[in-house]
Amino acid sequence: MNPLVKFALDLGPLLIFFAANGLFGIFTATAVFMAAMLIVIAVGIVVERKLSPIPLITGALVLVFGGLTLWLSNDIFIKIKPTILYAMFAAILIGGLAFDRLFIKLVLGQTLRLDDAAWRVLTWRWAAFFIALAVLNEIVWRNVSTNTWVAFKVWAVFPLTLLFAMAQAPFISRHQIEDKPSGAG
Repeated sequence: MNPLVKFALDLGPLLIFFAANGLFGIFTATAVFMAAMLIVIAVGIVVERKLSPIPLITGALVLVFGGLTLWLSNDIFIKIKPTILYAMFAAILIGGLAFDRLFIKLVLGQTLRLDDAAWRVLTWRWAAFFIALAVLNEIVWRNVSTNTWVAFKVWAVFPLTLLFAMAQAPFISRHQIEDKPSGAG
């Protein structure tokens, strides 16, 4: 998938959620967010001809917790969705390590070549990051207004994730397995 399209699909629903919240409030924003996630999943299926697991998991949680938010008229459900998502990602990564499965490698292995020890370190780092995001989301939604939480979700979490990913670049660079030049014996 074109990187710009992928970026738009990743960030688009959050921007729409932010705009709808500012214009119409959290309940309309939640409904719009749910619709946007369904569109992202559909576009992903059409463009990639497969179901990507991360948008699928995220979309399922948005539908479940967004549905509970709307059905029960209680915004707590949409606010705890990120906590549950990040905790689930951390649990999957740590659980994978317990069973000698490197799920980060499954996601990034087509673009990065690292030895298994480096993949394990990267897995622990991402698991710790997801735990930190889960805790941070809990702190923020419990202590600020809904509008501030929405702004945090859109304008802080995505940049923090990008910064964390970029901070892994030196480690990845040090542990990148170079392809042997053709003809080398």
